[in-house]
Amino acid sequence: MILKDAKVGSQYLVESLKLDRVTMSRLEALGLTKGTTIKILNRNRSGSVIIMVRGSRFALGNKITEAIQIREAS
Repeated sequence: MILKDAKVGSQYLVESLKLDRVTMSRLEALGLTKGTTIKILNRNRSGSVIIMVRGSRFALGNKITEAIQIREAS
């Protein structure tokens, strides 16, 4: 599943990030790496998603949310 399709209020594990090197480095610096647990706080129709990662909230745009593969956290 991609991050764009995640349900608000649910927790997921990041499986992979298929982004350009600059974007990938920036997300890694923010703590969003493979295996990280994230919580979906909000979503809008354009595909933007607000997530909680390691105690910090941030928003990701449509193109980024389409490039992050996730699975439900158990």
